[in-house]
Amino acid sequence: MNRRDISDDDTGPIRRVTDTPSDRPPGTSRSPRRTPPPEGTRRPRPPGQRPRSAEPGRRRAPEPKPEPKPEPEAQPVGHGHGHSHGHGPAAPASRRVRLLLMWLLIPLAVATVAGMILLYPWGKDPAKSVFPQGTPVSATVTATITGPCLAEGQVQVGAPPPDAKPCLTSEVTMTDGPGAGKPLKLTLPIEPSTPRFAAGDKVVLSYNGGDVANPASFQIVDFQRGTPLLLLAGLFALAVIVLGRWQGLAALIALGLSFLVLALFVLPSILAGESPLLVAIAGAGAIMFVALYLTHGLSARTSVAVLGTLVSLILIGVLSAIFSAAASLTGLDDSTSQLIGSLGHGIDARGLLLAGVVIGALGVLDDVTVTQTSAVWELRRANPSLGWRELYGAGLRIGRDHVGSAVNTLVMAYAGAALPVLLYTSLSGVGLGSILGAEDIAQEIVRTLAGSVGIVAAVPVTTVLAALIASREPQESL
Repeated sequence: MNRRDISDDDTGPIRRVTDTPSDRPPGTSRSPRRTPPPEGTRRPRPPGQRPRSAEPGRRRAPEPKPEPKPEPEAQPVGHGHGHSHGHGPAAPASRRVRLLLMWLLIPLAVATVAGMILLYPWGKDPAKSVFPQGTPVSATVTATITGPCLAEGQVQVGAPPPDAKPCLTSEVTMTDGPGAGKPLKLTLPIEPSTPRFAAGDKVVLSYNGGDVANPASFQIVDFQRGTPLLLLAGLFALAVIVLGRWQGLAALIALGLSFLVLALFVLPSILAGESPLLVAIAGAGAIMFVALYLTHGLSARTSVAVLGTLVSLILIGVLSAIFSAAASLTGLDDSTSQLIGSLGHGIDARGLLLAGVVIGALGVLDDVTVTQTSAVWELRRANPSLGWRELYGAGLRIGRDHVGSAVNTLVMAYAGAALPVLLYTSLSGVGLGSILGAEDIAQEIVRTLAGSVGIVAAVPVTTVLAALIASREPQESL
């Protein structure tokens, strides 16, 4: 019986030549093995006492012939065991597996594209805020003075009242915009929520379109953060490429395309009044197809990960819709209320909540499903005799370890994002039940638990799909 070669991308093929057990100690050469003489025969004398073989009339004892090596069986072209998986691209999946995956995935891909076409706001003007936001202008703080809050040209007479709040007067020089190079003095009251500006800070001003020489036309909005964010993004990209090499570069390209889907499709469609949940489902489907296939390649195992991710996303969306309705969640938190006020028209606030749940769980689901499919494929490659039940059992044991850390990652991510809300709610002094039942906290609970249920379900769903398909793959396609 010939066994399939075991290969690795780094070390190359390792071939078992024969099934006959070898009694050679490790590390010895393949020289012919001499059989011991039968009992009752005289052992050869030491070399010093052995007669020379060159003497005439003497015959040498016949030496045992080396054991013949088994001839390798003829293999069809393209399926020989001498071709390892590490010397070229992996063989494609069998025709039966390809047809099965095509019948499952092509309708889903077509539905995703059709949904994006139908939901995109073709021909509509981009949504704008009904409140003037001002034009951003870059500036540099040259000096700051803390003192009483006085208007331009006003003078403080006597001591300020005991309860008077101080103000921070900042001298800034605009570096771009209509007043580039001109100095300004801007005053703002010092509150606990007011940023602390100092000389040398790079800041962003909001220009309302009035007189450039009038300080009332400008307002300090925030710090400039472009340079440190670009440096951090460059460090992140460098780390991904150094570790992942070409696959890391593909992952970065997939990440960029995912942001394009969010910026060019999801946001404009929701702002145009389309259903946030339907938009999120279509956008998540597009991100899923692009990110997984671009990062991990067009293969059977990637297709299984796509199927597992899609099933889990549907489960998360259904659970979120059911329990957000049962808990009477409106989705009208502070940020959503501010968004509705800026739009000037209504928006499906609960649908926006569900859209955030679906998109937020997508990244963790990709990690779980890809890990499970890779584990099942490697188990089948290591032991081709395993059936789908054995593959499912072994893969599920791996998934149990993975799911704990994945759920903890999702819970901590949502808890970190909601930390200010948690702190603010805990100041109310009411009971724990009232705190957990508040709108802002209840939203995070539904978001976290529905996403966690989807992640837990992704492990058995993806594992059984991978086991059923991998067990039907030919050995040379693994």
